[in-house]
Amino acid sequence: MKILITGYKGFIGQNMVNALKGEHDIVLYDWGQPVPQFEGLDWVIHLGAVSSTTETDVEMVLKQNYDFSCMLLVACQMAKVNLQYASSASVYGTTSEFREDGPVLPQSPYAWSKYLFDRVSSTQNYRDIVVQGFRYFNVYGPNEDHKGNQASPYSKFTKQAKETGVIELFEGSENYLRDFIHVNEVIDIHKTFFNVKESGIWNVGTGSPRSFESVAREVADQHDAIVKYIPMPENIARQYQSYTCADVNKLRQHYKGK
Repeated sequence: MKILITGYKGFIGQNMVNALKGEHDIVLYDWGQPVPQFEGLDWVIHLGAVSSTTETDVEMVLKQNYDFSCMLLVACQMAKVNLQYASSASVYGTTSEFREDGPVLPQSPYAWSKYLFDRVSSTQNYRDIVVQGFRYFNVYGPNEDHKGNQASPYSKFTKQAKETGVIELFEGSENYLRDFIHVNEVIDIHKTFFNVKESGIWNVGTGSPRSFESVAREVADQHDAIVKYIPMPENIARQYQSYTCADVNKLRQHYKGK
């Protein structure tokens, strides 16, 4: 198949390209480049976005995350190209339910941009293509180095342990539980859904959350490091998700997991 991947320089994008390039004809796009022709494509995997959950430039976030996604959707419809796109569990905000048809409470421009496009994609009827949105939970794995503070706890804790021997952990992290999923499994889900002739939105997680403290302790033991507790910055605390756990019942209808 011929597949266009947007955001190929990003964390998930790099891993996606590495996984698919030997099996498919890959076309690459990153923000600022001329948009390739859609004729002849089988799929678009749209991963490109302003991914910082603390970005305050609302216009930039909406332009790159929402407006551009809408343009891609229209282009896919006109050229009859299937679309997979990255949404985010951040749309759920501080709710305690994480079901695709459940309540949402976006807490940041990033989360709103993802939710707004989910609304657009899920309220249309598609006849010639399928449009699949994946609400990623906490993805981790290789090629996260460039993400800085937006990297997963696995990556940040490992970097701190190797460089300083000290892992900095927010106070109360034993109570902060997240649904962590490895990027390789995320890619397996995308590949599985190439054969799913159904449009919709699916949670992409494991359904089994872990505390930040347990992750930090695991990494500390691996690298003979210590854990130091620090206060959570105020700008993070205002929108912080203390708990995420993907409801994967809908996902498991097509993907049984590893």
